Parts: sequence; C-alpha cells; structure tokens
Amino acid sequence: MRRKDREMDRNWGLQVIDRTPFAVLSITDTNGDPYAIPLSVARDGEYLYFHSARSGTKVDLFQSQPLACVTFVTDVNVPELLSDEEMEEMRTNEEKAGDIGSKVFTTEFASAIVYGRIEPVTCDEGKYRALEVICLKYTPDKMALFDMAATSGMKHTNIYSIAIDRITAKRKKYDDEGKEMKWGRSTSG
Repeated sequence: MRRKDREMDRNWGLQVIDRTPFAVLSITDTNGDPYAIPLSVARDGEYLYFHSARSGTKVDLFQSQPLACVTFVTDVNVPELLSDEEMEEMRTNEEKAGDIGSKVFTTEFASAIVYGRIEPVTCDEGKYRALEVICLKYTPDKMALFDMAATSGMKHTNIYSIAIDRITAKRKKYDDEGKEMKWGRSTSG
C-alpha cells in the first residue's frame, strides 16, 4: 500500500466489511480478462459468504478461476473542510494553491480489500449457516420467516465462501478541525 499513513489494521478492515452494503468481487475470466460482479456479501469469522443462481457466467468461471479479490467501500463523504472565506482566500493566494486538492477536492472513505479463493458450500448445514449470516446482515427484522425461505430456496441457490487469506484496509477521514486523522490518532469510523 502506497499510503501507509492511511493503512488500517485487520480488525478495522473486518468492521468495514460488516458495515458495507455491497461489495465487488473480481476474478479473471478464462481469456485473462477482468470480470467484476457486485454482490451482497456477509462475513462470519474469517469467511465471506454470498449466494448465486445455480447457472450462469459467474458460476462457470468460479469453477475454473477461483482466485478472487473482493472490494468493500463505505463511509464515502465529501467533507466541507473550509469556510467560504477560506476558499476565497485560497482562490486569490497562489501560495495556498497546493492545499486545494487536499482540502476542497477530496473524499473521505473507508475501504477493505480481501484476497481469497472461492469455494462452493456443499453441505446443507453449511449452506443454511451461510444463508443465515447473509440474512442477518441484510434482513435482520425478517428472520421469523428465515427457516421457511432457506428450506425452499436452498435447492435453487448456490452458496459460496471465500476464506480471508489476506486483507488490506485504508481510510481517509478528517476531524472536526479539518485535519486528516492518520493511523494511530484514532481508530474509530
């Protein structure tokens, strides 16, 4: 990672995964071209889970191209770091031009990237648990209907796991005074 000052630890990255509403899974297709798929992904310990239809391009590719990279991005915000007066001063003072990119045209974010291998979940107990983890993340208030949905849906659904072999995490965030919060200063948010 080039910006080591923005690098966060593994546990922080796992929290990003848990907060992110969706992720993008990337693999290489059989021609060597990139193939990226937006997915609803949930984590249970050191595993990511997602579901799929039983056939299609991605199902075929997972069999021959199981190495994956999954990207999670959340907490995206364009911060208002300067007052109108400060921006006007920047506009008229060439000495402050170097701060324009980092103080005006910038974005806060939290991200995590996971590397691992896609594996089908084949046993009914594993499929049930994976679906439960996914539903607890996305529809926790509907779990009274989960058993019925899981029982009827498992026969029409593929379930996959990715063991988290490696994870990198990064953030860009500013405090209330407009100063970027580097690693070690605060691990929240």
